[in-house]
Amino acid sequence: MMPLPDAADPLELLEVAREAAAAGAAVLARRSAGGGLNPLNKSADGDWVTDFDTAAEVAVREVLARLRPHDTVLGEEFEPAVPVHPSGIRWSIDPLDGTTNFIRDIVYYGTSVAAVNDDGEWLAGVVHAPALVRVYSAARGHGAWLAEHGSVRKLTGPDPERVGKLLGTGFSYDASVRSEQYGALAQLAGDFADVRRLGSAALDLCMVADGSLDAYIERGLNEYDYAAGALIAEEAGVPVQRPPQPANDGERLDAVTVAGAALLG
Repeated sequence: MMPLPDAADPLELLEVAREAAAAGAAVLARRSAGGGLNPLNKSADGDWVTDFDTAAEVAVREVLARLRPHDTVLGEEFEPAVPVHPSGIRWSIDPLDGTTNFIRDIVYYGTSVAAVNDDGEWLAGVVHAPALVRVYSAARGHGAWLAEHGSVRKLTGPDPERVGKLLGTGFSYDASVRSEQYGALAQLAGDFADVRRLGSAALDLCMVADGSLDAYIERGLNEYDYAAGALIAEEAGVPVQRPPQPANDGERLDAVTVAGAALLG
């Protein structure tokens, strides 16, 4: 007899996401100035992987395998895990979003974990940033939240009346795409007082959710980069445009992720 698929309640999935993201973040928190990173260049000058990326993904996957054995898991560093009888829930995980920051001891990095169903509805997401001591989380229909230094607050996005708006963005590892992005930056930032490039798409989206940034736009992201952060921004009331699922790497490089009324209206 085929096993029954696991329940897909967003709040139950959120608890799983919290535990899985905490496991990954605990690995990242063991970083020390003494080294042990073993950084390797993956495909471009700025595209790195460290021993912490892989160890954090192993930790996240172990939690998901224990708590949700019938779910599919897609991560950045390893091949997809597809069960014999899939539940209809898929996890998208980035064990270390902001690897370059991590290597250089810049605090904007974290573990991102999100769940989506077969209908493409994102149901739960967590971004756990250990160096910032912040845990951003959201479950579909239940709002977005930030736990920080022992307090928890609901997120409601940026103040639309604020003067001096900030735009968050990032730049591609691909040199030709990056050159195009540099050329378009002046026009893109025309309605903003300044631009921030923090080096973690997941945290950029969360910082639109918490109002630190007024909008965010980036070209060429992978799904695991924006999966949790986009849901957190949406549940904070921020309009979000996710890119369509790309058919190839060229389509991915052209696809744009956008969050914020200042860009989407």
